[in-house]
Amino acid sequence: MKKRWKILWTVMGALAVILPCLILGWLVGAWFGGNYAVNMRFNGVRGYEATGQIGMLCGIFVFLLLGALYYLKKNRDRQE
Repeated sequence: MKKRWKILWTVMGALAVILPCLILGWLVGAWFGGNYAVNMRFNGVRGYEATGQIGMLCGIFVFLLLGALYYLKKNRDRQE
C-alpha cells in the first residue's frame, strides 16, 4: 500500500511541474513569435501560433531534462 502512495505522489509531482513548464514555454514562444518571428511557419501555422507550439515542445524538453537530472541525483545519493 505504501508503494502505491509513493507512485501517486510521484505522478502528481510530475504533473505539477510539467504544466508550468508547458505554459511558460508556450507564453515565451508566443511572445517571441508575435514580436520577432512574424513570418515563421511551423506545423501549418505561422507567427505567434507557430512559435508558441515550438515553445511548448521546448518546455517538454526542459521538463524531461530536469526530471532526468533529478532522477540521477536521487540515485547517486542512494548509492553513497
